[in-house]
Amino acid sequence: MPAQRKLLPDGRWHFQHGPIDLLIGADGDAPTLAHAQQVAWRRFETILDELVAELPLLRRPVSGCACPLNGDVARNMWVACHPYRAAHITPMAAVAGAVAQAVLACYRREGVTRAWVNNGGDIALHLTPGSSWRVGLFADVSRFEPRTGAGPLRTDADFTVHASLPVRGIATSGWRGRSFSLGIADSVTVLARTAAEADAAATVIANAVNVDDSRIVRRPACEMKDDSDLGTLPVTVDVPTLDDATVRHALAAGERRARDLQALGLIWSAALSCQGRFALVDAERQAQLPQMQGSVPQPCGQAVGSVFA
Repeated sequence: MPAQRKLLPDGRWHFQHGPIDLLIGADGDAPTLAHAQQVAWRRFETILDELVAELPLLRRPVSGCACPLNGDVARNMWVACHPYRAAHITPMAAVAGAVAQAVLACYRREGVTRAWVNNGGDIALHLTPGSSWRVGLFADVSRFEPRTGAGPLRTDADFTVHASLPVRGIATSGWRGRSFSLGIADSVTVLARTAAEADAAATVIANAVNVDDSRIVRRPACEMKDDSDLGTLPVTVDVPTLDDATVRHALAAGERRARDLQALGLIWSAALSCQGRFALVDAERQAQLPQMQGSVPQPCGQAVGSVFA
C-alpha cells in the first residue's frame, strides 16, 4: 500500500506508510507551512523503501568506526546507536526517532517558528529562539483505548522544552512498547539532542531497568518474532506484580545507567517508570515532573510522549 496522508480537523497532519505512523504539528506563516508540508510529504514517501533496501545491515549489531549504511536515515540510526556498541545493539533501536527526525528537517526553515513530528511517542522538535513545546507523559497505555463519553485524557506528568535547552528529541521505551525490551521498565522517557539519540538511549536505559527474578517471563526474541534483530537474546514477555524492594532495585539499576549516559553527554534527562514507582534523572531541574516523584496508586503501563502547544 502506498504512503497515505490526512489533514486532521485541528490542523495536524497524519502520515502513514506500513509500520510508520506520524503525527505532525507546526506553527508559522501559512505559505511557508504549506510548502514545508509538501516537502515533508515527498520526503516521507521515500523513507520506508530506503530502509527496507538496507534492512539486512540495519539488523546487524553496530560495531567498528565506519558506518556501512548509505541512506541518511539509516546512517543517523547507526550513529545514534554507536556509543552503545559494547553491548548488542542494532541501528533498529533508533529507527522511530530517526524517521521523525528526517521528516522534521523539512520544517527547519525561515517562517516556521516551531514544529514537531511524533512517531508513536518518539518525537523530533524544531524550536526557534523564544519558542517552546509542552510535552505530556501518559503512563497507562490502556487509557488510549476508545471510551464512550469519557473526558479528555489526563497526563501523568508534563514538562516544557524551551528553545534554549539542548533538547530536540524525546523517546520512550519499555517492555510494554512496540519493540522488545530486555528489562522490566513499564516506560523510560528520554530527552536528548536528537530524536534518534533519544530513541537509542531510551532503549538502553529501559534494558537496564532489570532484576534477576524467576517470576519474570522471558523468551528468545527470535521465538517471538522470527526476523527480530535481537536474535536469541531473551526479551521480556510478562512481568507479574513484584514486591516493592524488587521494583526499587530494578529502577535503581536503570537510574545508574541513565546518570552514566547523562555524564557522557548522551542524554539531557530521563524519567523511568516501573509498576507505579518512578525515578527521575533531571538536568539542572529543568523538567517539571511533580506527579512522577515517588509512587502512584496504580501500576503503570507504556508511557507515551505527546506534544501540546
